[in-house]
Amino acid sequence: MSTVAPLSFTTARLDALPLDPAYAEEMAAVLADPALYVFTGGGPPDPAALRSRYERQCTGSPDPGELWWNWVLRIRADGSLAGYVQATVRGPRAEIAWVVGTPWQGRGYASEAAKGLAAHLVAAGGVRELVAHVHPDHAASEAVAAAAGLRPTGEWEDGERRWAASATFPPMP
Repeated sequence: MSTVAPLSFTTARLDALPLDPAYAEEMAAVLADPALYVFTGGGPPDPAALRSRYERQCTGSPDPGELWWNWVLRIRADGSLAGYVQATVRGPRAEIAWVVGTPWQGRGYASEAAKGLAAHLVAAGGVRELVAHVHPDHAASEAVAAAAGLRPTGEWEDGERRWAASATFPPMP
């Protein structure tokens, strides 16, 4: 994998495309529901703020030992963007996260994307440990973490439980 920009990957129904500021306007609509921020805080970004954030993310981490890899999720069947996945990679360890817009929730896209991300990072990025932080009341995100092969640990950070997995992960969907 590139040290600056990640490579695309696919799952059964999704194309994970490297983040580009050009996606900001469409992604602002995907991320517009305030319900998406109940567990994480904040609120829906406007397109200009999201474009600025994407520009910073695409530039990469200021820490040369850390990689910021971000993908938008395009549903292959209709071409619409539905969310994103991301990984902060330090050596063989990646901290991952996922968000799927409210209209696309409940269809298995988040689990499919997280499983695909885990497999992609292991196969193409040399990652051997995955970590995610999930709010203890967010059952849907816990299910996504479990689908990606992560298990809850006894560790907590900022009110979220650490989920982790090492060595092998479920095969790409």
